[in-house]
Amino acid sequence: MLDIKFVRENPEVVKQNIRNKFQDSKLELVDKVLELDKENREIKQEVEALRAQRNKISKQIGALMGQGKREEAEEVKKQVAASAQRIEELSQREKEVEEELLKDMMIIPNIIDPSVPIGKDDSENVEVQKYGEPVVPDFEIPYHTEIMEKFNGIDLDSARRVAGNGFYYLMGDVARLHSAIISYARDFMINRGFTYCVPPFMIRSNVVTGVMSFAEMDAMMYKIEGEDLYLIGTSEHSMIGKFIDQIIPEEQLPQTLTSYSPCFRKEKGAHGIEERGVYRIHQFEKQEMIVVCKPEESPMWFDKLWQNTVDLFRSLDIPVRTLECCSGDLADLKVKSVDVEAWSPRQKKYFEVGSCSNLGDAQARRLKIRVNGEKGKYLAHTLNNTVVAPPRMLIAFLENNLNEDGTVNIPEVLQPYMGGMTKIETK
Repeated sequence: MLDIKFVRENPEVVKQNIRNKFQDSKLELVDKVLELDKENREIKQEVEALRAQRNKISKQIGALMGQGKREEAEEVKKQVAASAQRIEELSQREKEVEEELLKDMMIIPNIIDPSVPIGKDDSENVEVQKYGEPVVPDFEIPYHTEIMEKFNGIDLDSARRVAGNGFYYLMGDVARLHSAIISYARDFMINRGFTYCVPPFMIRSNVVTGVMSFAEMDAMMYKIEGEDLYLIGTSEHSMIGKFIDQIIPEEQLPQTLTSYSPCFRKEKGAHGIEERGVYRIHQFEKQEMIVVCKPEESPMWFDKLWQNTVDLFRSLDIPVRTLECCSGDLADLKVKSVDVEAWSPRQKKYFEVGSCSNLGDAQARRLKIRVNGEKGKYLAHTLNNTVVAPPRMLIAFLENNLNEDGTVNIPEVLQPYMGGMTKIETK
């Protein structure tokens, strides 16, 4: 969410940013919020003047009564009552205006970084760099669920009977591999200086609206019936929410946290054939990283965060690339975002396995996350990035480590988490 003062002083900048994001339907919101802001300030000025006048004339009542001027005193009382009524009316309108203003301000997208490429959607994202040599073996690589089934590692039919489509049972060595990747990712981030955290898996509505746009909320979140609670779609929501309404001493920055959680997502809409199996599902587990820092340090932390994911995948010998998200592919709160994509030897292309985002002070403004520094209080910057989400990571891992005989190699760094196993054998 933008600062209303910034919108007031830079309306054309805000409008051009909306055009750059190809959201022209929101252009009228800028003029609307400016009108609401003007009305709000005028109401405050009138209320302040009325209160000052009321206080001034109220003092006359006692003096007039003391002088026996009852009729004049009664007239002054009527003026005071009229002022009080007008103040009440204005205060009610002020509340309505501020609620409408806040609602509209939360729909206007954040100002994107000047380095973000302009494009309509993810088809116009820009490749930044490749890491590792993508390899296509001279034998056929089955679909990822077929690989898992050869290890008796997945049961989709039982999951459909129990919970419906979009769920799965992981079994045996595949389930163990899933947990091993999560544990390895946890220790990988701890070794990079991040503090490990297991957060609440449900959050209140004020945290939800603080960390994401209304459109994202509707598309992603599951609400708990009869409660002001939502299941988290990613632990970033809960982790950033940890700092709601907090004033952080500047010397305690940056806050660097890595968190484990299950994630729950509606995943609305139809999906292609490559998104069957465990690619796009309603429930999965993930290791996340978040940073709360000084504004001037957020670009540096942004580069560190996506590099962590690249380094983790390369430590498992999985080729990856980074993509700069274009303007039309950025969620409304994001200033800048880079996707990390892993190589799929079966598809002979890369696919998304993580996303790194700098949200500037947008979440901090909504959640009132402030920093107490030498020059006073200011809003923090927040960033987040996927360390690893095993469902998609499993796809990349199995395809890139599959042997022609159907076995899957376990990289050396992961072997301690697999009880010393060097290969997963078919059953």
